[in-house]
Amino acid sequence: MSPAREAHADRTDGTITRDDIEAKFREIQGDIDETAESAKSMALAIGAAAAAVIVIGVFLLGRRRGRRKSTVVEIRRI
Repeated sequence: MSPAREAHADRTDGTITRDDIEAKFREIQGDIDETAESAKSMALAIGAAAAAVIVIGVFLLGRRRGRRKSTVVEIRRI
């Protein structure tokens, strides 16, 4: 039970007070903050991995293009 709920656990009339609503909101807000923080760190890791894959891909494509044989035209002066 949350601290606010424990404080009001002895009530039997079932009314919801402002304190109950605020306590529940703080509990939900804490869960949301934790979830957002973990999602943010995961997104950062995925972004870094994607950037690394893109850089490596561009490097390999450029390397292949540099190695590709091309026609050599030799011009001689007479």
